Amino acid sequence: MGKGPLWLENAVFYEIYPQSFKDTDADGIGNIDGITEKLPYIRELGCTGLWINPCFESPFGDAGYDVSDYRKVAQRYGTNEDLFRLFEEAHKLGIHVLLDLVPGHTSWKHPWFIESMKAEKNEYTDRYVWTDSIWEEPKGYGSLRGISPRNGSCAVNFFTHQPALNYGFYKPERPWQQPVDAEGPLATREAMKDVMRFWLEHGCDGFRVDMAGSLVKNDEDGKGTIALWQDIRAFLDREFPDSALVSEWGEPDKSLQGGFHMDFLLHFGPSHYNDLFRCEEPFFKGTGDASEFVAKYTENYERSERKGLICIPSGNHDMIRLAKYLNDEELRLAFAFLLSMPGAPFLYYGDEIGMRYVENLTSVEGGYERTGSRSPMQWDKSRNAGFSDAPSEALYIPLDPDPERPTAEGMMNDPASLRNYVKDLIRMRNAHPALGNLGEISFVLDGRKGHPLVYLRSRGDEKILVVQNPASSPAVIRFDGTPEKELFRFGGDASFSEGSCTVSGRSALFLLLSNQVSNQVSN
Repeated sequence: MGKGPLWLENAVFYEIYPQSFKDTDADGIGNIDGITEKLPYIRELGCTGLWINPCFESPFGDAGYDVSDYRKVAQRYGTNEDLFRLFEEAHKLGIHVLLDLVPGHTSWKHPWFIESMKAEKNEYTDRYVWTDSIWEEPKGYGSLRGISPRNGSCAVNFFTHQPALNYGFYKPERPWQQPVDAEGPLATREAMKDVMRFWLEHGCDGFRVDMAGSLVKNDEDGKGTIALWQDIRAFLDREFPDSALVSEWGEPDKSLQGGFHMDFLLHFGPSHYNDLFRCEEPFFKGTGDASEFVAKYTENYERSERKGLICIPSGNHDMIRLAKYLNDEELRLAFAFLLSMPGAPFLYYGDEIGMRYVENLTSVEGGYERTGSRSPMQWDKSRNAGFSDAPSEALYIPLDPDPERPTAEGMMNDPASLRNYVKDLIRMRNAHPALGNLGEISFVLDGRKGHPLVYLRSRGDEKILVVQNPASSPAVIRFDGTPEKELFRFGGDASFSEGSCTVSGRSALFLLLSNQVSNQVSN
């Protein structure tokens, strides 16, 4: 982790979609004070970090990922002072807070963009990626055209209302494509540093950075974007050395080189992440194949110098919830994996209680099919599941309509619940350095179809073998020596003899080893 903050080495994060977490003013939308109220719940679960999705001023065409003022909390969530107080209360509980930084684009209602649309050259003319002519669109990007007196088309990053900020082009090919060291791209970079500086000075502990690898354009190998983030990292090291940066990049060899401490494993692209959880035959359902995931993970792990900083989230606001694909038993197997892998774990709010994907919802704020994964947190059996006192029709997104929907209160009171199981896994992770964020990993068996996924976690002298066998058939794992202790078991029985153990199907097993396991296995 290099010069990273010490607190990040043992962090377990909890992601909060603020609109849907807890409403304290009965308007149907979650707010900052609601998060502050529930900090003890998060800490009791064992989480020591928060990732809060964008809570800044926005027209909310993309649920806050279209920022119109980076330095102001959106009115529906409260005030800047409310967020400052959240930082303070979180720190009292030993919780660090990451805000969601969206550096690649703004809303088209951001004052920067409004100024950039003017025909007369001004401070913001080059803050965004504009062509020189209304008749030329930026190749490879959508664009905004014909919306102002300015003679040009503006690139957009995602939705039409999200104009792309200008960090320059690594290989300029057209007259309007500015190099990364031009005045406009450098001014954009400094403006983003100012945003980061503002929140860090008021108690924020760092940032999860949205689409961090996409800033410099025409940057096929990422060299320009890496250099940009190295410059930002140097700024943070000078002024805020304890701040953390976690990237949504999906290429850890590049993001870590750029100065990020951790990189998210993306649910799209070549990661094969969803081979494990979200496909027709998920590995943790017992019918799928994890081998392509293992191959890609190992490739990324080696390319990032085996630093073990690849974050694997249970889910997030962009994914279908785990419980759509996995039942309670399968969720437990999945969490035994998620909480025994390197890199900081990220739990999406409600996944710890098995919240379900809510089907057939009308899109809310650009959510589309993602809307069903953004429904209100289910706290208890009271009105609106304890999320809000507003009329049910006023809720930001409708609740899961099932009267038997899981609740945090119900699960906290049930020793055998999924939530308490997750809590126990977090406690075990914290007790064993080999299972922690910086422990190394080597795969023994790659979880090809019908076979277990087996990996060795190690740090210092501690070695722990993790066996994941979601298939229905038992598996025999052969050792070079005898395991010292069984640390954890879920599912059926495990039996031991000299040099081997037999694990039941539909089970997970953690073994403390005195000698390294061999590669041999049979079913």
